Formats: sequence, C-alpha cells, structure tokens
Amino acid sequence: MPREFDRHNERVEALSAISRLPSSRRHQLIEEYRQRSENAFAHATLRNYHMVIRLFGKWCADHGYSPEPPVSPEILASWVDDMGGKLASNTIETRLWGIAELHRSRFLPSPTRHRLVDLALKGVKRKYGTTQRQAPALGKKDVIHAIDRLGSSRLELRDKAMLWIMTDSWCRSSEVSAFKVKNLLRQDDGSSLLYVSRSKTDQYGEGAYAYLSAKGTLAVLAWIEEAKLKADDPILTKSQKGAQHLPLDPATISRILRRCTGRKDVSAHSTRIGGVHDAFRIGCDLSSIMVAGRWTSPEMPARYGRKISAQQSAAAKVSEAFNQVAMESDSK
Repeated sequence: MPREFDRHNERVEALSAISRLPSSRRHQLIEEYRQRSENAFAHATLRNYHMVIRLFGKWCADHGYSPEPPVSPEILASWVDDMGGKLASNTIETRLWGIAELHRSRFLPSPTRHRLVDLALKGVKRKYGTTQRQAPALGKKDVIHAIDRLGSSRLELRDKAMLWIMTDSWCRSSEVSAFKVKNLLRQDDGSSLLYVSRSKTDQYGEGAYAYLSAKGTLAVLAWIEEAKLKADDPILTKSQKGAQHLPLDPATISRILRRCTGRKDVSAHSTRIGGVHDAFRIGCDLSSIMVAGRWTSPEMPARYGRKISAQQSAAAKVSEAFNQVAMESDSK
C-alpha cells in the first residue's frame, strides 16, 4: 500500500539524508544552492537577505550568542522579543524568513517553525499590534501643482517627465526606474501605455501595462528629445549633459519627489497611495483600482483607501443628511 505523502516528514527525511553525506559532497550542495539562489531571487531579495543575516549576527554578538546555524529556537524567540515594539510585525516576519533561508541554504531544519518562535511572534503582535506604517498620500492635484512650478531647464524637463509618470501610472519606484524608451507605447488619443516588464508581484516577467496621460506623454517626449535618448535607454536618467544613460535609482526618485513637492514626509510610494485616494474620492470601484495599480488581490488598495472609505461610509452619509435637515430647519 503506497504511503500517504506528508510534506513535513518528507522534508525531514530529505534533510536527514543530506546530513549523512560526506562533508565534501555536502559543501558542494551548499555552494550549488548559493549559486542557484543568485539566479532565482531578485536583487532586492538577496540584498534584504544579506542585511538580515548581518543584523542577526550583530545582535548575537551583543548578546553572547553564536549566529551560526543551527540556531536554537530559544535564541530566535529572544530575538523576536527584542524586536517587538521597535519594528513592525511584518518586518519581523521578513527577518525570520531570512533566518529560515539561512538554514535552508545549509540544508538544516528551520528553527522559525518551532512553536516557541511562533508564540513569541504572536505575543509581539498581541502586545504591539500589526498596523503597518503607510507612506503619506500624494494626490494628483498636489503633483500637478508641483509640475506647474517647474520651468524648462534640462533638469526640470526630466523632473516633469518623472512626476507625470509617477502620478499617472501609479507605478512603484523600481518599475519607474526600469522603464525604457521602447516601453512607451503611443495611443491614438494622445495618451500612452507604459509596458511594465517586471515588478514586485511579477518576478517572472509576465508583463503588464500602466497608463500615461496625453499631458504626461508630451512631457516624457520632451525629455526624451532633450536628452537624445534611444530606444534601449532608460527614460529617467541623470539630467547632466554628457552623463551616461543609466537609470535613476529608486531612492533618487523619492528624493526628487520630495524636492519638487517641498514635502519631506513623502516617498515614491506616496503617488501610488495618492492615486488610490483620488480614485475612491471620485467613486471608482475596487476592481478598476486593482487594474490601474496592477494588484492581484484587493487587500493593499483596500488598506490604502481605508481613510477615504470611512469618510464615504454610510455613517458619514447619514450624518451629512441629518446635518442638512438640521440646517434647513434652522433656516425656517
């Protein structure tokens, strides 16, 4: 009779078999895992992983522990306790993923699955909550106001193109940074589509499209002409004449946005959230908002729009109606 498949037991048996291999063969597997990880994971994922391992190593050194795997569940639970109240719960979960990946890379069981670690994380969530800090919204009205203040210098033409792309497309900064001239697809009505070849939620390059208005298209074309960009060049580059046509770093995009708007609290993600707020205000439904922002589930746009939804809720409409009745009664 065939044995029923159990994922956990199969994993334990596979790890046990690998642990019995000769040391030289085991090191070969670990090295192959490292090489394959570099091809399988996005650059940002690998960067975050190395950051987690570095931070965990420092914490262990400060507390007299060894960071070398296998890490005991007790040590990991203490690390979770120490992060509680300092970091958001989703950030703690990301750091636990890093420790789990560290053990997977050595073909060792992950201590992150231990009940002690699970209870520590639940305790942190219960004590400090799970609310995620959200970037301030930056709606189209504010962005257009910033665009109107810009002149026609080479730098300002580049900044105008960037601002229009940000406010029209609702793209993430990594997507905006990756746009090439050939990704600008002109439409008959004067608007354009921007081809998003890869994104945070599309690691394998299925591709998607973002919208760029007619005014945004003109601004982007003006910059392309000024910078003499070719089809394979990134749309957003350094503004200096003679500079290499290299894409702007996502962090640079946030800095330009703050400089142009005069707001120190915003980031590149603010126009994405602001777009959702604008859409809810004019009555767009959630499905159309998901299409515009290329979300695969309604969770994030619904979260972004919570404040607007409360302002437009039945409670708000009832209060408004009763206030209107009271005003009419007072005027009689």
